[in-house]
Amino acid sequence: MRQALHNIFEFKDRDTITDTLTEMLRTGSQQLIHQAVQIELEELLAANAHRLTPDGKAAVVRNGYQPEREILTGIGPVTVRLPKVRSKDGEVICFHSALVPPYPVCS
Repeated sequence: MRQALHNIFEFKDRDTITDTLTEMLRTGSQQLIHQAVQIELEELLAANAHRLTPDGKAAVVRNGYQPEREILTGIGPVTVRLPKVRSKDGEVICFHSALVPPYPVCS
């Protein structure tokens, strides 16, 4: 009698899987999210390009990054860093990504 073989594996701790393929997928996901967020940021800056300081410089500028954090994806957690923007004309502006859930507070 032949024993039945199966190819179903249970992953109890998806956060601690360290196989090469999973790491490659996470790295690729992280890079894709970074690229998409950069495009969103460029669109925000372009949409606010008309806002100028009295000396004619851009009033809405990039200003570093929010703290690094993990978001949960279908392949497990992926680390992301969202850029911050700053307004030099006194009008508050925050950058929010359509892909990444917002931080609790915009600073």
